[in-house]
Amino acid sequence: MADYILGIDGGGTGCRAAIADTSGKVLGTGQAGPANIMTDMDTSVVNILAATDAALLAAELPVHAYSRITACLGLAGANVSGVAAQLQQALPFAQSSVVSDGIIALQGAIGDADGVVVILGTGSVYISRSNNAVTMKGGWGFKVSDLGGGARLGQKLIEESLLAYDGIYQRSPLSNALLAHFNDEPHAIVRFAHDARPNDFGQFAPLVFEYAAMNDPLADKILKQSVETIEAALDASMCDDQPVLSLIGGLGALYGPRLSARYQPRLRAPQADALTGAVALAAKLYAQTAQS
Repeated sequence: MADYILGIDGGGTGCRAAIADTSGKVLGTGQAGPANIMTDMDTSVVNILAATDAALLAAELPVHAYSRITACLGLAGANVSGVAAQLQQALPFAQSSVVSDGIIALQGAIGDADGVVVILGTGSVYISRSNNAVTMKGGWGFKVSDLGGGARLGQKLIEESLLAYDGIYQRSPLSNALLAHFNDEPHAIVRFAHDARPNDFGQFAPLVFEYAAMNDPLADKILKQSVETIEAALDASMCDDQPVLSLIGGLGALYGPRLSARYQPRLRAPQADALTGAVALAAKLYAQTAQS
């Protein structure tokens, strides 16, 4: 029987760990580098264990005490077929469950309730729970999905600003600000876009919301299109009997006030973060094992 439970929240920018007693009381936390298991399995394993060791150290527990741990790992890339099972074979814990980072975000945000959680950060994904059945929509990556996410907002801003530079669309204060960032040099924008990753595009998303607060027509246009996409996904994800909607991620709180009246009454602030959700799911896994 394990003595401790472990929650892991891992993605493309970093990995966080929380070690807790079997009641779920957190004893220590740690962090390490990226843990997207679809992108780089070997590095993810190294960083998962490094974050775990940091949490054990913070809790003043023996480092490498893996055989005493029941773990739930919520990781980017775990929704890709076969990847989670591959990782599970490489883990040294007494017992472990590998799930998508969206699952631990759902648990953290709304607990055991039925509802929908939308992660709106660099990308976007919609997670719905109804009668214990969980479904996910979106989250297929920046190049083919993630509408409403920060990367797509930044990409759209650059596209619209180049059209304004060419005189095809009218300039606005927002397009002028974006062009000024590149010294009004379109070739610099092209060079940037050639090698840019989602996070690089996403750096411009806050600018869209900033100028929308000043009624900039371009910012309003971009956000109107994004909200229409978000609500189309909500229409497909949310049933009438799901009373709770929580928007999380770096852009979640910014989008909330822009949703239409039919969704406003369901909006709830998240109860906790994804790492807390991972700990809660690890506690459930431990309890199920103890009863069997």
